[in-house]
Amino acid sequence: MSSEMLLLILVFLTSVSISIYATPALIRVAILKRLMDIPSEERKVHGKGIPTIGGIIIYGATVFSFTLWFRIQPGWTLMEIINSFKEFSLILAGSLMLFFVGLKDDIIGTAPVKKLFSQILVAMMLTLIADIRITSLHGLFGVNETIPYWASVFLSIFTYVVIFNSINLIDGLDGLASGVGIIASGGFAAWFICMNDYPSAAMAIALCGALTGFILFNFEPAKIFMGDSGSLIIGIFLSVLAIKLLEYPVNKINDFWIHVSRPVFAISCLIYPLLDTLRVFIIRSVKGLSPFSADRNHIHHHILNKTGSHKKTVIRIYIFNLIMIGISLLNYYINEPHLGLLVVVLISLIFLVFTVPLRNKADND
Repeated sequence: MSSEMLLLILVFLTSVSISIYATPALIRVAILKRLMDIPSEERKVHGKGIPTIGGIIIYGATVFSFTLWFRIQPGWTLMEIINSFKEFSLILAGSLMLFFVGLKDDIIGTAPVKKLFSQILVAMMLTLIADIRITSLHGLFGVNETIPYWASVFLSIFTYVVIFNSINLIDGLDGLASGVGIIASGGFAAWFICMNDYPSAAMAIALCGALTGFILFNFEPAKIFMGDSGSLIIGIFLSVLAIKLLEYPVNKINDFWIHVSRPVFAISCLIYPLLDTLRVFIIRSVKGLSPFSADRNHIHHHILNKTGSHKKTVIRIYIFNLIMIGISLLNYYINEPHLGLLVVVLISLIFLVFTVPLRNKADND
């Protein structure tokens, strides 16, 4: 076993251990201080007060394990070392901002406009200062050329904000957001390991480990929720990993992955949150409602109505997400990014047809 792989194992073990060890203590503190989500709204699916500040554990375990085991890679130039530390410092600064905005919302509430403003601010920071941005469509719709800078900036900011909110919006059932986060971060980790990009893989594995430990307390029946402080943290790390994957230098990609569309793979890793967010935003906009208004019209709510079980519902969604990642790998044989995306879209639509009724009695709930 190489020293790099051993380091990644240590990152995972550190992250999952912190999460498992610290979560019970946080639950006790949250109950003592009454930092709980009380089911006062009809759309809530839990029947009693649950601690809602699990994001503290997710964020702490992820950042600590990553920074503890971060190593400068052999062969890095001085400029690469400087850029790496600059990039991480800006990711840390942005994640801190979202963490505290989310924590405030978990404890006393935050206006949706203020949350959106903070998300845009963080997205601008990552795009304009850290320069972690989308520079091309990488073969989608036949576009391989570098897009104009202004288009790159707007597309990147939009992508960040969409992913931030998509993770936040699916955090409606026990174990859903944490499980989907494990699958997505695990998919990104596997990709970066194949590229021998161990720093990026370590970031993904640190998040995966934190969520693996956390889901033991978040799966039905949940003892704690991650809250906005957790979902926004998952969102920022996954969005950074997704864009870094998209922009990975082509000359460093191996013979297998060069034939697998990076946009299609990244979309497939995040397919459920993106699909659910797109659907509810379209429906709410058509009805003249705010895209950020809360309801019980998410895909997972419809599946829950059929199964009557959080466990069965989230497991179905896990399987769907894993299948879509597997299907994205078939792009190796198609070798056409837009056709690969079309397959992903068609299968997602089939999934919707079999899970969401055309007419929903609970639309106005």
